[in-house]
Amino acid sequence: VQLVESGGGLVQPGGSLRLSCAASGFTFSSSDMAWVRQAPGKGLEWVSTITAIDSSTTYKPSVEGRFTISRDNAKNTLYLQMNSLQPEDTAVYYCVKWGPRERPRGQGTQVTVSS
Repeated sequence: VQLVESGGGLVQPGGSLRLSCAASGFTFSSSDMAWVRQAPGKGLEWVSTITAIDSSTTYKPSVEGRFTISRDNAKNTLYLQMNSLQPEDTAVYYCVKWGPRERPRGQGTQVTVSS
């Protein structure tokens, strides 16, 4: 399993970023996928999940309505569109293969929301 995130950066409050995750080494189209994040000094926090079977989505309440998870099975790529970013969204964001037992993740991409 290889997961490579990109798209992070520094953005002002209220701004937007689109994260991408290039997946390889497994059958992406058959895998539920997720984004998790880790803020400085805190543990991992689940953000959003998208299923393989019908691309249904779920979100952490604090990001619902601002973040959108999506997938492109033809490109083996997972996305996270983040709008109306707030300082509390500052974290390293990880793409995760959301399996029933193992949940491997990538190296992460840093998102910093600051004026």
